[in-house]
Amino acid sequence: MTAQNLHHLSAAGVSLVVDTSSGTPHIIHWGEDWGKGMLADLEVLSAETAMAPNGDVSSPSGIWRENARGFYGRPAVRAHRAGADWTHKFELTTVSASDTALHFESEDAAAGIRVTCTFTVAHSGVILVDSTITNSGAEGLQVEEFATWLPLPDTATESIDFSGRWVNERQLFRRDIQPGLWSRDILEGRTSHDSTIMQFAMTDAATFQNGSVWGVGLLWSGNTRHMIERTATGRTEIGAAELLLPGEMILDAGASYRAPTVAAAFASDGFDGVSHRLHEWLRARPGHLGANSPRPLTLNVWEAVYFDHSFDKLSALVDAAAEVGVERFVLDDGWFAGRRDDNAGLGDWVIDTAVWPEGLTPLIDRVQAAGMQFGLWFEGEMVNANSELYRTHPEWIFGADGRIPAEVRNQQVLDLTHPGAYAHVLGQVDAVLSANAVSYIKWDHNRPLVEPSHLGHAAVHEQTLAIYRLFDEIKQRHPHVEIESCASGGARIDLGMAQHADRFWASDCNDALERERIQRNTMFAIPPEMLGTHIGPTRSHTTGRVHTLQFRAAIALFGHAGIEWDITECTPEERAQLASWAQYYKDHRALLHSGRVVRQGDDDAPVHIMGVVAPSQDAAIYSYVQLRDIGSSIPARIRLSGLDPDARYRVTLVEPAGAAPPSARSIPQWCAGAEVTGRALADKGLLAPILFPESAVTIEAKRV
Repeated sequence: MTAQNLHHLSAAGVSLVVDTSSGTPHIIHWGEDWGKGMLADLEVLSAETAMAPNGDVSSPSGIWRENARGFYGRPAVRAHRAGADWTHKFELTTVSASDTALHFESEDAAAGIRVTCTFTVAHSGVILVDSTITNSGAEGLQVEEFATWLPLPDTATESIDFSGRWVNERQLFRRDIQPGLWSRDILEGRTSHDSTIMQFAMTDAATFQNGSVWGVGLLWSGNTRHMIERTATGRTEIGAAELLLPGEMILDAGASYRAPTVAAAFASDGFDGVSHRLHEWLRARPGHLGANSPRPLTLNVWEAVYFDHSFDKLSALVDAAAEVGVERFVLDDGWFAGRRDDNAGLGDWVIDTAVWPEGLTPLIDRVQAAGMQFGLWFEGEMVNANSELYRTHPEWIFGADGRIPAEVRNQQVLDLTHPGAYAHVLGQVDAVLSANAVSYIKWDHNRPLVEPSHLGHAAVHEQTLAIYRLFDEIKQRHPHVEIESCASGGARIDLGMAQHADRFWASDCNDALERERIQRNTMFAIPPEMLGTHIGPTRSHTTGRVHTLQFRAAIALFGHAGIEWDITECTPEERAQLASWAQYYKDHRALLHSGRVVRQGDDDAPVHIMGVVAPSQDAAIYSYVQLRDIGSSIPARIRLSGLDPDARYRVTLVEPAGAAPPSARSIPQWCAGAEVTGRALADKGLLAPILFPESAVTIEAKRV
């Protein structure tokens, strides 16, 4: 190893170092930037050859993990030609570098395969990895897996990923890293409620503020695989890949497959640190809507009217929404032809004149006259058997060998890889948007893909690319239109869709107790301004729980806030509470949608603390949430992290939607205002008010 064979990327305190002295790119460091002398140190520390007790030599296998180089784990490339050319040894042919990117090209001439890999560092220190495989042989090449792997240090001993189901997305699972391969596979053809978004590894006992954390996430909305492998040598790597179906990626001579980009994030200051890097990376993407484009307070009418679309009822909702300060009014499912329930209509994206004889114009005019934007629901990737589209083109649904897949929610999946099907959906959506003042789309996706076959071949990959193209084309034709990705709640929240949509619906569950955890865990990767966080009805329709308006409002504040409730039934007191909360959200959303997210409390702790700290550290807003009985008579103190330790702050209890009911008469003195240093707030903390379970209070901190 010599200095000329070391290639270095660095930004925001993160470094990636690749060694090419063995003839293949080999990552020798991904983690903290040590500063001056780092390459010299690595040249010394990485030069020694590891030897096992039996005399086996551990040679660097490099990023492709080839068995030909003595690697016995899962290779990065699994490809063959009808059983031939299945083992590979890639020799480096080209290296190019810039301040922000490293590019490597390698080839196995005997197998007739070329591979490339590009590492690009974002301003926040997130590393983006792009890989391509090309068939340079004469016969077809079947690619079964093409994965990105990055090394983890010996100090990475634990991992986190997420699981879930409908209305209970992103449950956090923490476990020790053990020998063997741990793989989180998604085969729904969409990201799924069970998606992990990212997989993380960390040092022992890492917390939100402490410890080193490494994470990888696939920029992809189809089938995915996230992996951690510890080999018998004790070395550990973390990886991700598109999960390709049988025969889905067969490359003709000269053809290439570009794997989905992988985002790799590292931080030495805990989970909040790695989340902040990911949030800043997403905030820098073109067209991001956040602090500089205030996220409108939104009312979605689904839980208010369901399919009962009445102009009088909706007009009353418009009036109520305007009274409490709503800025965007979204008409959900039920406006299009034949859609009186969920048995018919999907696929026929034309306004139902039986319900709307004058079209949507009277309602839109009413909404705009009240000073609000108008939004509309679509589910363009689905079709009901009872629809004009299905009767005309039954061949446009996914299915294999002439079988019609089992219906889910009375619908089938429309195969957008059919040019005609794609043109139909784009054309009808474009026509509605062109004829109506729609500024927002809620785009749903209510079922997984079963036997996703196009003309006999697996087509999840192409279907995923098709929805990306469709969203991009809609926004090109209608630049003012925002798109929310909703998939039966939170079943399509991923880093790939984040490049094409503006907002995510986090879950169909509006129970504030469940939502607190769902939102908090989604923010491991997604910034708050991209998450729809709504106040639901007093009694949740998914759990039956009853919560105070104050509690529901406190949880909904930390995101792109809104309401999902028939507010025409609100009492005058409740409307006043909503109006007060709405104004507080508007006054503080620039901070909520630009700051650093900070959290306290394990996932299963009885108390959670969540906050957003301004980039200047001049102000912060925190939520103290008591989820259940704390198990002691006096709660632990409230530690507020993320502030300037040497600055003094005035901390105050604020009540945007009214006071939380205390379970004791004693209210801490600081609630009326107190001045404390950031260091004391983080280390000592505030005396906690004694609350009932399923209660929350909101705290402001302002530099003095």
